[in-house]
Amino acid sequence: MDLSRRGFLQAAVLTAAASGLTVACGGDSGSGGTKNGKNLTMWYWGGALSDKVVAEAKTHFSGTTKLTSASIGGDFKQKLTTTLAAGGSSVPDITGIKGEDIASFLPNADRFLDLNDLGFKKISSQYLEWKTKLAQTEDGKQIGFPIDIGPTALFYRADLFEQAGLPSDPAKVAAEAKTWDDYFALGSELKKALPGTFLVNNMGSVFNIAVGQGTKRFIDQDNHFIGDQDHIRAAWDTAVRAYTLGLDAKINDQSWNAAIGKSLTTEVGAAWHALDIESAAPATKGKWRVCATPGGPANQGGSYLTLPKQCRNPEEAFKIISWILSPDNNAKSFTDAAIFPASPATYAMGAMTGPDAFFGGQKIIEVFGPAAEAIPVSYEAPADSAVMAPFMAELTSVEAKGKKPDDAWNDAVGQAKQIARRQGVN
Repeated sequence: MDLSRRGFLQAAVLTAAASGLTVACGGDSGSGGTKNGKNLTMWYWGGALSDKVVAEAKTHFSGTTKLTSASIGGDFKQKLTTTLAAGGSSVPDITGIKGEDIASFLPNADRFLDLNDLGFKKISSQYLEWKTKLAQTEDGKQIGFPIDIGPTALFYRADLFEQAGLPSDPAKVAAEAKTWDDYFALGSELKKALPGTFLVNNMGSVFNIAVGQGTKRFIDQDNHFIGDQDHIRAAWDTAVRAYTLGLDAKINDQSWNAAIGKSLTTEVGAAWHALDIESAAPATKGKWRVCATPGGPANQGGSYLTLPKQCRNPEEAFKIISWILSPDNNAKSFTDAAIFPASPATYAMGAMTGPDAFFGGQKIIEVFGPAAEAIPVSYEAPADSAVMAPFMAELTSVEAKGKKPDDAWNDAVGQAKQIARRQGVN
């Protein structure tokens, strides 16, 4: 739901109050209302940053800056977009942008400061190049500082694999499920041995990852629609295969929490999904394991911190975000909030190399670390997520309404082309 500027600020105040924070606007009187001011504001959403690291940043910089943070609820992108469009005193000095939204902000890069001018270029080698480039304009302007990433893996119930007479060791499962076809063959064996179980939660999750495993998406760098080409059709057919084989649980509602502890034998998802599984199925502690994603690694999610052009003290703000997102503090963020860092040096730190009790003592960084560094680079256009939406919706129609997959494909392509044209894609 859209909020008025006043309503948005009131919502921000209430959200902040609930978390013990205060929202301060850029137009506050005193030193905070001018350039090079000592009062800086930061917006993010719950789970985007470690609250503990943010609290430490406030103390660390207290001698030079008063940093006021607000965890904003609701549709963060819409609230940020509305606020940036309004301009003036309501714009925060520092703000997060979700990874799936960063491409849509690049056409309006002039609303943000170029972090390279503030020193990012000197430290950019500490962060994964593919992640950094996703927040970079064609002419090299860097608007986003990587917070985290979402390298994917195959999560699976080792106890159920053993019960079905299948290998349960991560290395052996990875070898057995090297490709999507291998994975589905394994799923068919599981279903035969354990009736009533499923391999995947829905087709959309398979399609999303299969698309992310390639080097092309729905729009090319020349702004041409390519969502009807073979690489997208192959991802579509992969997702449909899970459905036709009866391995798809068709979960597109709120029943996932119940299924993950019972009928779902595996999940293909990002590193942050580990916390979802642990929260939803605590009784399965020690029964899960992790191995490489069938078909190769992909990325899901991962966000950025940015500095809007209204930032009152860019140099100090950059120091703050550089400190919060340093490799050392990224290790703290992982321990505190399972935020998977975009800084490879962190992967060798104790916070990430230890055994994980929920996953039977497995050192899961040995799976996610290599995956993070091997994710294929693909161009993501500003309209990419909007153009992808009809494909996801049509896959749900196949599951929920029994729509024929070929008809759903044709409708998805037709709708995607219309959306692409409306957004200026050729």
